Amino acid sequence: MKTIPVSEFLKELKNKPILDVRSPAEFAKGHISKARNLPIFDNEERKIVGIEYKQKGRISAIQLALDIAAGKVKKYFSQLNSLCSNGKIGIYCWRGGMRSAAMAHLFQTVCQDVIRLQKGYQAYRNYVLNSFLKHYDLLILSGMTGSGKTQILQMLRQKGEQIIDLEALANHKGSAFGAIGMVAQPTFQQFENDLFTILDALDSNKRLWIEDESQMIGKVKIPDAFFKQMRSAKVIKVIVPKKKRIANLIKEYTDFPDDLLQKSTKKIERRLGGKNTKIVLEAISQKDYQTAIDIVLTYYDKTYQYGLAKRSPDKIYSLSLQNFKAKEITNNIICLAKFISE
Repeated sequence: MKTIPVSEFLKELKNKPILDVRSPAEFAKGHISKARNLPIFDNEERKIVGIEYKQKGRISAIQLALDIAAGKVKKYFSQLNSLCSNGKIGIYCWRGGMRSAAMAHLFQTVCQDVIRLQKGYQAYRNYVLNSFLKHYDLLILSGMTGSGKTQILQMLRQKGEQIIDLEALANHKGSAFGAIGMVAQPTFQQFENDLFTILDALDSNKRLWIEDESQMIGKVKIPDAFFKQMRSAKVIKVIVPKKKRIANLIKEYTDFPDDLLQKSTKKIERRLGGKNTKIVLEAISQKDYQTAIDIVLTYYDKTYQYGLAKRSPDKIYSLSLQNFKAKEITNNIICLAKFISE
């Protein structure tokens, strides 16, 4: 049985199954992005074993743990038969201790090559956090709300550019309306783990496009070291007429129930002011989305300008998209990116 450090573990098991044998609650809080959960204990069993350890000591806790695990051997084998078809599998627990060691010995009866993660998930988390200290050649795509930045990022990807869609990763569009139509957000830990996984797969010698974001995207947070790089990177600010931005937002949001739009509006009532909030809520109820969005954009445009003003002016490059056809947009953005990198 091999026990190897994080960097080797991730490299050797790049296209192989990885099993997290911690409890479902531990797994839900955060895990290696591609890992599957095959817990040696469920949440309640883990609690019981912990109590046994505190009250009766290590030997008694081990005996109880073995008794619990013994009743699950058949279940483990049925799952491992399909997972071990390629002969190699990775395994980890919290600190690379008893749980992964015991399961690894069991798994060796089915799999040809079982590899344990040295020092477990704890070591992986340290590795993830340290990875954000690495330098990335970032280029920030900026623009006022409704400018279509996410769509531009996807078009840049189609042109062969490297991009990270932080909003897709966070399951949130980064505003009071950002949770509408999205699934539940990942935990802080899992957002960081998933961001690391994407970064780790990219070519560090090529530029990387990221949409301009606040550090908090809904309830998750861009890691401090990485966000610091984002704030100091060069920015391409796309300029889109307000009329077009309103049209984009109508298309994006008005298929959702009005009560969700109204609930989100109330979240920024203090910023909009009581009078404007009342007008927006009434406009939504009347299906007058153009009026509602026009007023809401007044607030978001001010917020955007405030954030942009914190950046170094000599790192901001503007590009008006008013007269471009859709197929010309990415070509012009890429041309500007080449110019500013020379």
